Amino acid sequence: MKLRTFLTNFLAALSLLVITISGANAGSHSKSVTNIIPFGPGGESDVTARMQQPYYKDIYNSDIVVQYKPGGGGSVGWSSLNSEKGDGSVIMGVNLPHIIMQPIAKGDSAGYKTDDINVFSFFHYTPDAILVEASSPYKSLADLIDYAKKNPGKLTFSGSGTYSANHLLTISLNQKAGIKTTYVPFKGTGAAVQALLGKQVVAEAGYSTVAAKQGSKVRMLAVASEGRLPAFPDVPTFKELGFDIVSGAYRGYALPKSASKETVKEWSDRIMKINSDPKFKKQMEDGAFVVVNIGHDQIDSFMKEQKAANEAIAKELGLIK
Repeated sequence: MKLRTFLTNFLAALSLLVITISGANAGSHSKSVTNIIPFGPGGESDVTARMQQPYYKDIYNSDIVVQYKPGGGGSVGWSSLNSEKGDGSVIMGVNLPHIIMQPIAKGDSAGYKTDDINVFSFFHYTPDAILVEASSPYKSLADLIDYAKKNPGKLTFSGSGTYSANHLLTISLNQKAGIKTTYVPFKGTGAAVQALLGKQVVAEAGYSTVAAKQGSKVRMLAVASEGRLPAFPDVPTFKELGFDIVSGAYRGYALPKSASKETVKEWSDRIMKINSDPKFKKQMEDGAFVVVNIGHDQIDSFMKEQKAANEAIAKELGLIK
């Protein structure tokens, strides 16, 4: 009887210990994490972060709290990334070509170097596009270019940040079309769109996603993709119009450099798991986002390719010799 009582008490104590440990682990998983978006609200980085929130909650029983740190086309946020904790409680949105082109074009004033950014995944891509407000008299890219040729410098483009994909699109179009335009950088796509809708600018150097979100409020004149987008079969590519321009932005996430390899892998797996959800993929495609799956194990080779490609573009544009 004594032995039976001992075993009963021992098993009860063991069960209580397991429950306590499980509860502690559940508590650690349910801790919220912070996702810092280095732009203002309303842009693609913000929109997709918000789209990820419910999926993350369902899978990991944890909240992702989105915060904004706009300025310098993202550079204010990226230059502060490594001062954050590297324990996985903070991640930050990153964009290409921004994190490569800004240090090339701005040098030390960018506040960071590309290699300072500990990217662990890219999960979508959006092609560049030229858009006008719905009531604009410009019905085609040819109309816009004709106006620019007759009025040097008066064709104003809103866009997301300096030396971003949007900015590079206007520089490239200026060179290839032989025109002079004025690019007006804003703190994210959301602000750039509002400037367009408010008729503060003639056009926007934005993304295909702007047309998907704004619908009849805007008109997309050209898209910088290899082929026409399924969501916009009537919108020609720049290539079709005689301009060899294929460009856009990759978006993903980074951790502070102090993060361990285990934390990097864990976060990469989390983002890729959300990316594989059929409902999430459908949401992305409906919004004219192109889903990509570039995890931590592919980042080094992918970034090497992107650096080489963007350095070539920088040379072509005269940003470096």
